[in-house]
This record gives sequence, C-alpha cells and structure tokens, in this order.
Amino acid sequence: MPRPKKCRKVCCLPPVKKFIPAGENLSCREIVVMSVDEYEAVRLIDNEGFSQEECSGYMSIARTTVQQIYDGARKKIARALVDGLPLTIEGGNYRLCDGKERYCGCGGCRRHRLGCMSRMQKDKNS
Repeated sequence: MPRPKKCRKVCCLPPVKKFIPAGENLSCREIVVMSVDEYEAVRLIDNEGFSQEECSGYMSIARTTVQQIYDGARKKIARALVDGLPLTIEGGNYRLCDGKERYCGCGGCRRHRLGCMSRMQKDKNS
C-alpha cells in the first residue's frame, strides 16, 4: 500500500490561473495543467530565490519531494512555451497558509509579514 501524500503548504493561490498563447485558435488544442503546489515550488525557487532546502521547509515536505515537484513544473512550463500550448494552474495536493505559524520563511507572504511585524512590536513593547 503506497504512503499517503502529504499536503503541501502554499502561501496563496496564483493571481492568474490561465496563460494562453497570443494569436492562436485554441478550440481543439491540448492544455498543459500545472498544479498549485507545482506553481508554489516555481514561485519560491525561481521568483523568491529560495533554495530547494528552504522551499521544502516552507512547504512542509521533504527536499526530494520539492525537487520532484519543481522538475515536473519546469517540464510543463517548457512544454507550454515550446509547443505554444495554453497553461492552466489548478488542483493538486495542497493547503493554504493560514498565517498562524510563528514564521513561514516566505518574504512574499503578506499574512506572515504582517503577523511577524505585529509580534516584533509586541516584543519591543514588552
């Protein structure tokens, strides 16, 4: 019996979920589907500059799992770009960050930045 998949923590859902090549008739074309957890791995590693180790800590999964997720996501992005296919971000095995952790390690997570700042001010006033 396979081990159950662990939910991956993501900061927030992507603001844009569909990318469509310009000037294409997409009526019967294949669509590349990237999961939300794959998007989060790409966002953290490529956009936020996290190492795979830091990304794994943030997403609460093993570094090897992050590597697999990240590699799969990069292949999907490459396929969409090279073959001119639409890309959709949806689904996956994830849970949204609730902002209640002491610190998430994500410089881009508004919930945690605000929470960390308010905790820092409380600590100063104490």
